[in-house]
Amino acid sequence: MTATALTHVREEHQARLAPVPLARVVRVELRKMFNTRSGFWLMASMVILGVLATIATVLFAPDEQLTHNTFAKAIGFPMTILLPIIAILSITGEWSQRTGLTTFTLVPHRRRVILAKTISSVIVGIAAMLVALVVGVLGNVAGTAIAGTDLVWDVSVAEFGTIIIGSLLCLLTGTMLGLLFRSTPVALVTYFVITLVLPTIFGILASNAPDFADVRPWVDAELARSFLFEGPPVGEQWAQVATTAGLWLALPALLGLRFVMRSEVK
Repeated sequence: MTATALTHVREEHQARLAPVPLARVVRVELRKMFNTRSGFWLMASMVILGVLATIATVLFAPDEQLTHNTFAKAIGFPMTILLPIIAILSITGEWSQRTGLTTFTLVPHRRRVILAKTISSVIVGIAAMLVALVVGVLGNVAGTAIAGTDLVWDVSVAEFGTIIIGSLLCLLTGTMLGLLFRSTPVALVTYFVITLVLPTIFGILASNAPDFADVRPWVDAELARSFLFEGPPVGEQWAQVATTAGLWLALPALLGLRFVMRSEVK
């Protein structure tokens, strides 16, 4: 066999062994999020709830409160609930639907699959925020026209940017819980515990222990994340957001990734 033929055979062998490109895995994960009936309606529910929140704001909010910020908060609330659920289902689906064996056989690099799932969830999250922005703008225009009040654009680019960051932190919390538990019911219950129960406990502790009130923003992820939705954080608030994200998001996510790498896929 000539040197040219050997080179050609070697190149074909390397091509067969080349890993699946990350962009292709991301496209597959995005398709998997939409191509089932439940996935489609979960995505559609974000738009539907955004429209319903806009209509409710127009009908029930006082005329003087019909501002862009009011519509943004009304639409943002259901988004912060649904986005983590989407992220959880993206991760846990491989175990709950028993598709992990196929997925990790076709793409044996588990980190690449998890990274693709995270990227696809972030893409959906950013797209959902942009849709919410458009719906909020339309709601503000229509609401003020119906009420006969002046248009008020009180959400700056910086404020919208921090809203996106806060929403993505909520979404990535769902990704973390999916990695940590790999069970949809457990991850969902845990999410609502850490977003509803823990903040209540922290609030009770802060009201009864003045010393804890100073510590609370450094350990209460929901409180620190609220700074992102109330306007651009200032000074120490950024450090509190970063600290709680590291404590409640980054560290558990690394532990969950370790579990995923070592877990048996059936």
